[in-house]
Amino acid sequence: MPQIEVTEASSIVGELGRPQNFGWAKLPFFTFDRGLLTAPRRRMGESDRYVLMSPSHTVVFEILDDGYQGYMWASVISFKDKKRSTHVLRTPFSLGSFNMPSDSEAGSIKLKHRKDFLNFAVMDKGIRIIKVDIPKFSRGLSLRGEVVLIPPPDSQSLATNMPWRADAGAFCCSRRSPCYSVEGVIQLGTTELTFMRDSGWGIFDWNRGVRPRKDLRFWAAGSGLFAGRQTAFSVGHSSADSSHGTENAFFLDGALHKLDQVTFHLPSRRLAPWRFTSNDNRLEMTFTPKQERDENYQIFLYSLKRRQLFGSFSGRVTLDSGDEFEFRNIAGFAERRKSRL
Repeated sequence: MPQIEVTEASSIVGELGRPQNFGWAKLPFFTFDRGLLTAPRRRMGESDRYVLMSPSHTVVFEILDDGYQGYMWASVISFKDKKRSTHVLRTPFSLGSFNMPSDSEAGSIKLKHRKDFLNFAVMDKGIRIIKVDIPKFSRGLSLRGEVVLIPPPDSQSLATNMPWRADAGAFCCSRRSPCYSVEGVIQLGTTELTFMRDSGWGIFDWNRGVRPRKDLRFWAAGSGLFAGRQTAFSVGHSSADSSHGTENAFFLDGALHKLDQVTFHLPSRRLAPWRFTSNDNRLEMTFTPKQERDENYQIFLYSLKRRQLFGSFSGRVTLDSGDEFEFRNIAGFAERRKSRL
């Protein structure tokens, strides 16, 4: 079945509460109204995640409402001293209490628990601001700061809306935008993590939907500057039905080049290189991990396991024009996520 490109605003939930309008888009055309859903709130999953990268550090912020369990994650991964620190705030039975925006282009999320504070805000022209203040982040150190994510002019995103073959009520609508430049300072204790234009890069990951009982998901993304051009990508696959539109695209100077299926060739050894190939022979790349982190959470019948690796990507891609573009040492990450309800 050919991939279906959506080119106008389309509701992903019908009047009877069933998912609809499956496919992919270059802009966030999919509209989400959780009030139309008939699925129980405990099965709804909503998340906003930002991955910020500099030559020395990767910083990850995520707010996730998974129904049974809500999370606020903040992680700092250092490539120089090979240290990693994570702070997790868990909220059992969050069930929509985070008030996540239904639109990826507007709104804000503010989470405050005692003295911990995390804010994601969307401004005019697609600019995004992250503010964080966690007095006791890790090892007695605080994490404080503010960064601004700026998209290139007329930048595109990869938006997908996918169903599950074995669960008619389950679906996942996502938006992956890996083309931000990042400016600002985040202070870890007395160490300043500085993000500057042309050396600071950001990836935005937005997801809304109804979870299946079980899901296994792989995702990899990267962003950076190569040969004077902003180079980025987002590739992935899961147990969802991607026949209407895959989660795979390459971005050059903010313009999207759509890819078909991408295979993750996983190594048998930890921190060994990963290899990626596409069935249309348009993408070949290698991921060299430098750091990793694992998560494993469970409450009652709900569980979430995730392994994340951080490093750099090199390879080649055939653009929509037919031209071939080679890239090296683009910063990014890859992950394996398994959930059960």
